[in-house]
Formats: sequence, C-alpha cells, structure tokens
Amino acid sequence: MMCLAQNKQQLYYALYQGKTQKIDAQGNKTGQWNTTYSEPVEVWMNISAARGTADVEQFGINDSYSRTLATDDVNCPIETDSILWIGKDPSADPYNYRVVRVAKSLNSITYAIEEVSVS
Repeated sequence: MMCLAQNKQQLYYALYQGKTQKIDAQGNKTGQWNTTYSEPVEVWMNISAARGTADVEQFGINDSYSRTLATDDVNCPIETDSILWIGKDPSADPYNYRVVRVAKSLNSITYAIEEVSVS
C-alpha cells in the first residue's frame, strides 16, 4: 500500500516514555504518578474521517476509537499510548488524540486513535 502525498496531513506525535512517581516538598512519595513523553515530532500521514459505526472493522467490533491513521512507512516509531496533535500546535496546545491500537502489515501501518480532552 502506498499513501498518496496529496492525501497526507500534518500531525505531531510524542512517544510514551514511562511514569515517574511524584515526590512532595519533604521528599516523600505521594502515590501519584507523572507520565512522561518524548518531544513532539512532525509527521505526515493519511488521517481518516471521524468514525461512528459499530460494524466489524479492522480492529474488531465496538472498539473505542474515533479515527484511524495510515502510513506506508513501516519503520514509523508511533506505538500504543503515544499522544498526537491533529490540527493543533504542540508548542501552544495540549494533545487531542491518543493511539489505542496498532495494526502492522507487510507494507503499511494503521493506527486506531481516540480523541481525548486534556486541560
């Protein structure tokens, strides 16, 4: 599968790097965690229109994803729990999508993504 350049749209992604435990002013663990991500990276991919059916799809029935991304770059490092900025500037806005599933094939990768609300 080849993705036509005219169908690609700009987006940014940041890779999930892990969690670190929050420490209070006295140096005690709080029981809360900070999630850390890499710096945002620009990429161009095919972004599907919004989805809203409960049909049998590539990722199964009734999965909680609202759109899909497709790329012919089989070395793309995006993985589950990566965060995305679609139609937003990562230097000014919080992310608005999260990767929930990854489907790799011989010549392409499809990502199921869900919209999230981050304040």
